[in-house]
Amino acid sequence: MNPIIVTSRILAISGSLRAASTNTALLRAAARLAPAGIEITLFEGLGLLPLFNPDIEATEPPPVTSLRQQIKASDGLIIASPEYAHGVASAIKNALDWMVSGEEFVNKPVALLNASPRATHAYAALKETVTVMSARIVEEASIAVPVLGRNLDTTGIVTHPEISVALRAAIVALAQAT
Repeated sequence: MNPIIVTSRILAISGSLRAASTNTALLRAAARLAPAGIEITLFEGLGLLPLFNPDIEATEPPPVTSLRQQIKASDGLIIASPEYAHGVASAIKNALDWMVSGEEFVNKPVALLNASPRATHAYAALKETVTVMSARIVEEASIAVPVLGRNLDTTGIVTHPEISVALRAAIVALAQAT
């Protein structure tokens, strides 16, 4: 039996802390749909990050160090965030604020997934923030996926004929950009 050679390591970050998050389900589905050679790992520590505070930045808290190391070790990122009051969720903005002073995002290929095509304000804000951080947005991998309102969990997304095809194509496009 031939071992699968991993050619692309992708870190997936959900901007939602909600247990039944559509964005997290979308990222878990992406991990399941990834073709051989593409490894997608979901970052599990978003809720552990303290609020960004420049006064403690020099003594970086362990959850921040963990995020930083996981981003450094990845070839690319997938970020999905809900929209709250026309903006990105505070949890993802907080995580990004912790990364601003580092070089982890510089020229890092990033795909932005939008689980609700009507959440255009958060998507635009997230794109602006990540671009300012010098990441390289992979447009063909950044897609709006109409999951919201369909009551789809991870398995439902994986088995949905149109959504799974679009998601897999986005994953491949991101991997090709790494």
